Amino acid sequence: MHALRTPDDRFDDLPDHPWPPRYLQIDAGDGGADRLRVHYVDDGPPDAGETVLLLHGEPSWSFLYRKVIPPLVAAGHRCVAPDLVGFGRSDKPAARGDYTYQRHVDWLTETVFGRLDLRDVTLVCQDWGGLLGLRLVAEHPDRFRRVVAANTFLPTGDRDPGEAFTAWRTFSQEVEVLPIGGILRGATVSTLSDEVVAAYDAPFPDESYKEGARQFPLLVPATPDDPAAEPNRRAWASLERFEKPFLCAFSDQDPVTAGADRHLRERIPGAKGQAHTTLRGGGHFLQEDVGPELAQVVVDLIATT
Repeated sequence: MHALRTPDDRFDDLPDHPWPPRYLQIDAGDGGADRLRVHYVDDGPPDAGETVLLLHGEPSWSFLYRKVIPPLVAAGHRCVAPDLVGFGRSDKPAARGDYTYQRHVDWLTETVFGRLDLRDVTLVCQDWGGLLGLRLVAEHPDRFRRVVAANTFLPTGDRDPGEAFTAWRTFSQEVEVLPIGGILRGATVSTLSDEVVAAYDAPFPDESYKEGARQFPLLVPATPDDPAAEPNRRAWASLERFEKPFLCAFSDQDPVTAGADRHLRERIPGAKGQAHTTLRGGGHFLQEDVGPELAQVVVDLIATT
């Protein structure tokens, strides 16, 4: 598997991002000896408090959680925020066909369990962070203590994904230059500075680095016969037995995932009786708009469960 690696100097002078890069190697999953380098942020005490796993979505990277991590660390918790393969400082396979839903699940599983050996995890997941993270919860429920789902879902292709997602998927395939930073700017309520937009563009020196970002929208199961549809149905069967605390913290201004929290709250036993909340003033990437408020939701959930 041929993979591209973003030059380090692309990440110089990131705004409000003091964390040094950390890397690990995982199996590329192509049947050979190829390895992929995965980047992650790791902050907070490793032997005190709780371990919070922060999973980003498309087309962002762990930079998205820079407003969420400090309040969690201040509350005494460890934060681990990996960059998904194809994003951020992680390696980026160069061929579209190298990206599949199952490979993303496998890559993430090896990263957080095989290499980092995370246990008793509090998961915070948004966008594709949920499409992958909820699969991990379903397949390894013993590794998790609680879940906070924010603007995410676990599709099986049995329902229409909606006009907003369909429009996004069409745009992602037809636009000549995929404007990563512009996508983040357009999906937030607050105004992103040019420096922040540049930080989201940093992982992608040119279009050849964006094959993962281009492919992700096509990997969302939108029909019942999608390759990921049946594995996600099996995941739902497991989640419907998940009794640990499960809290939804969606924002009020996200047209893509609006209403998806209802299915999570109704179908997952651990969601019953939780203080589900709607964070006001947040777009799809609510970490940018209401990051400290999202962090407080997590701190409160840990404190009360």
